[in-house]
Amino acid sequence: MNSLNVKKGDNVIVLTGQDKGKKGTVISASPKKQTVRVEGVNVVTKHVKPRGPQNPGGMMKEPGNIHVSNVQIICPDCGKPTRVGHAIVDGKKARVCKHCGASLDKQAKAAVKKEKKAARKPKKEAEEATPVAEEAPAPAKKKPARKAKKAEE
Repeated sequence: MNSLNVKKGDNVIVLTGQDKGKKGTVISASPKKQTVRVEGVNVVTKHVKPRGPQNPGGMMKEPGNIHVSNVQIICPDCGKPTRVGHAIVDGKKARVCKHCGASLDKQAKAAVKKEKKAARKPKKEAEEATPVAEEAPAPAKKKPARKAKKAEE
């Protein structure tokens, strides 16, 4: 089975490796590869090729993948690293803390919603600015210089 007990937005602690003991938020999870990307953990340097004036390229630092078995979820209620249990809550299967029994799903969903809202705000502001520019009358088309000279002769 390719399901993970860790989801995007979960707070986790790294159990093994060079970043042992570091805490961070899961940026992405890949169930097929059984890996996760955690903010500030396993930072790798990527060499990016220039792709035009907006993307100059260079050396970029970004978090790399680590195996899901090397991280453990931190419970939002008791604050302890915990194993994940499953229980039926309100008729749905939910992830719960093995120590205190609190649901782990509500915090992850709230964090992902906040990220999506933050990402949408700049787009809305840009959309509001463009209609003002469209209301102004368009300038008359100018004839190319060659045609204007020929018309004068």
